[in-house]
Amino acid sequence: MRALRTLALLPLLLLSLLIANPAAAESLYQVEVIVFRQNAEQLPAARPAPDDWAQGAQPIGPDQERATTLDSEASKLNPGNGYQVLLHKAWAQPIGAAPSSTALSTGDEQFGHFLVEGTLTLKQDGLSDLEANLWINQFDESGLLNSSELFKHSIRLQNGELTFLDHGSLGMLVRVRSL
Repeated sequence: MRALRTLALLPLLLLSLLIANPAAAESLYQVEVIVFRQNAEQLPAARPAPDDWAQGAQPIGPDQERATTLDSEASKLNPGNGYQVLLHKAWAQPIGAAPSSTALSTGDEQFGHFLVEGTLTLKQDGLSDLEANLWINQFDESGLLNSSELFKHSIRLQNGELTFLDHGSLGMLVRVRSL
């Protein structure tokens, strides 16, 4: 009888472990980001992008990539209107109470660096908190990193709402929505 009672409690014990696991509390979201230059004037950072720009963040895997949905907004950010899109990506990412960092990059790799490189860190506690640390790099004719601009921003986002982040000569549109 005691063994039968223990066996009956086993599913409840396993369920409580799953609920207590922070990974089980994560939900899947689509994150979409457009990084763009707002005018021709570049504001270089005091130092170039560090070699460890990804800081341990996970790159976007092929199974996480999603089709972009902000294409209409991106098409308006054209040179005729005084803009240049530098990065436009969408991906699926689990977001929970613990911060989750994604490494972003675009362009050809040159000695470990990309045209745009950096991390987006997201966590959720009702609203989504975003921390962006992106480097926009300039290379010399031999492919060496010449100078960088740092786009660093923290903001609280509404789920599903398109948000504009202004950073001098750079801007970002970001939307995080439930999948």
